[in-house]
Amino acid sequence: MLIPLRLSSQTDEQLMQRAAHGSDRAFEELYNRHARRLQGFFTRRLGDDADLAADFMHDTFLRLYAAREKYNEGSNFRAWLYTIAYNLCKNHLRNQLAVVHEEKEVADANDIEVDIDETILRNALRNILKGLSEPYAMLFSLHYEEELTVPQIAQITDLPEGTVKSRLHKTMNIIKKELKQYENR
Repeated sequence: MLIPLRLSSQTDEQLMQRAAHGSDRAFEELYNRHARRLQGFFTRRLGDDADLAADFMHDTFLRLYAAREKYNEGSNFRAWLYTIAYNLCKNHLRNQLAVVHEEKEVADANDIEVDIDETILRNALRNILKGLSEPYAMLFSLHYEEELTVPQIAQITDLPEGTVKSRLHKTMNIIKKELKQYENR
């Protein structure tokens, strides 16, 4: 007699396969594993609006649940989840007709007479990311905050891997340039 693995010890892909076959408990386990991090993704991408981020997180899981029977065995679950999230963000930003600025000024650090600490650097990075065009900020978030690989991001964004690498490289150069003002302080 085979003893089934506990849900908590199964991979995301195994859980999604079970959810595709009707297991609400498996889907609930996926939700418990990914909801908080996905909400953080939306919070960062949607202007730190926690309520909107929660709505988008729930909407992502509702869409995932509705499409659970379409899950292809062997497909990367996180890539599929973040494809849905990415498309929701993209559509929201398009619907809002947000004006994207290529560059924003970062607050003048020369006026600050306190030691630069981790909090100030984090805030500076957040401001830099807000100043990036949305495609670059989104790629940064997917790679460095959500820890997705370049091939996963290419799949999610429908961009060639080379384009993803190039844009990530350009983004890092912009960040380095903007953070240079904090060197030797």
